[in-house]
Amino acid sequence: MPAPFQPYTRRQTMIASDFEVYRYRSTYMNEVALHHHDFYEVYLLLRGQVSYIVENHLYKMRPGDLMLVSPLELHQARIATDSEPYERIVLWVARSYLERHSSPRTSLTRCFDTSIPGHTNLLRLPGAASAEMRRRLERLGELHARNGYGDDLLAAGCLVELLVELNKAAADRRTQKNADCSTDQVVDAVVAYINEHYSEPLTLDLLAEKFFISKYHLLRKFDSQVGTTVHRYILQKRLLIAKQLLAGGVAPSEACGYCGFGDYANFYRAFRSEYGATPRQYAQSVRENG
Repeated sequence: MPAPFQPYTRRQTMIASDFEVYRYRSTYMNEVALHHHDFYEVYLLLRGQVSYIVENHLYKMRPGDLMLVSPLELHQARIATDSEPYERIVLWVARSYLERHSSPRTSLTRCFDTSIPGHTNLLRLPGAASAEMRRRLERLGELHARNGYGDDLLAAGCLVELLVELNKAAADRRTQKNADCSTDQVVDAVVAYINEHYSEPLTLDLLAEKFFISKYHLLRKFDSQVGTTVHRYILQKRLLIAKQLLAGGVAPSEACGYCGFGDYANFYRAFRSEYGATPRQYAQSVRENG
């Protein structure tokens, strides 16, 4: 028997230092805004109509599909409003945990690597393989919820087996033939430009002029494809980079300049609003937990 459905929470940060697994069932809309994590996410759609945005890719999912999301990738699930319940299993795994359980021969993070040719976030497996992956995730959830002797080690072993199989499936490009993904050439170009020039002044007017499109048309296309406004995407991308710099030991005042914020006050307010901590507090927490 799979673990029972758990109460849904909008929390998007990990509590555990290794991994967390949840099985949710919702009968109402509970979308989370476009966001990113500092950890890996494996998402299995069990039931419902969902379009999943990862950066500038829009995936139309089917029940049984898996979504693999890397740390720092901006993403959002868009749920259709109808009478059908929305059910999914969500697995969060800390970066350090996966790296620690990888070996020189076997990288457990390879399936999340966006630099690999042919990479896709959507993993659509044949029926039997999809059912087996669901079984493994449900088994992991059962073990993780138990506190008996050896259950922690069994859960850890189950997680490693799951990740090995996910990586094998992702490496087999034949499973990707029916991946249902849509992009827009203009939006793709704008996102690529933002990702390369986030440290420079960026405005909607500048981007519209550079890519020969009206700013109103760009706004509509961008929101449809990426799930947020151009301004919001630029802000989140800059804050995401700032977190990386702060975690790497860069001083908050320097990180502010590297990420294209006009002044430290703007950077301070935006960072605190987004993450609930000041840049200095975040940097200190990384050092203490590192």
